[in-house]
Amino acid sequence: MASRKARKNSSVPLHKRHKRVHRTSFMLTAEENSAIEHYCKKYKIKNKARFMRETVLRTVMERLLDDYPTLFDKKDLDDLIV
Repeated sequence: MASRKARKNSSVPLHKRHKRVHRTSFMLTAEENSAIEHYCKKYKIKNKARFMRETVLRTVMERLLDDYPTLFDKKDLDDLIV
């Protein structure tokens, strides 16, 4: 039964399997809003919510990966790179 359910879920698109239920909002200054509007128009971004969500999550994931603990200090690892 579990394998049948897994197969059924695999045909469902990812965005429908993971429903977003947590709302987050923030305020922008007029200048910030203008910059985002200009960027979205220039690069033909039609879904601003998706753009902002992906941009924030990309930044968060990059920071978490950079801060991941290692056995060696970053300076020592940088010295090893040839």
